[in-house]
Amino acid sequence: MKTVTLNVPDSLGMDDKQIAMFVAAHLYEDGKLSLGQAAELVGLSKRVFAETLGEYGVSIFNYPASDIAQDVKNA
Repeated sequence: MKTVTLNVPDSLGMDDKQIAMFVAAHLYEDGKLSLGQAAELVGLSKRVFAETLGEYGVSIFNYPASDIAQDVKNA
């Protein structure tokens, strides 16, 4: 695993855990990390990570709209 050091402005008002959660949530949203991988990145259980996603504007249902339309068509 790679370690990254960021210089984040204090004006954001985010602590290290919040920044890690923000990054993990958006990597999950983009499909770069699974739910389990993203949860592990921030040191949370999958359940707690999933429950926290909404605070970062990310839906737990990471399912492309095109797949939903195809599912409806096939139903």
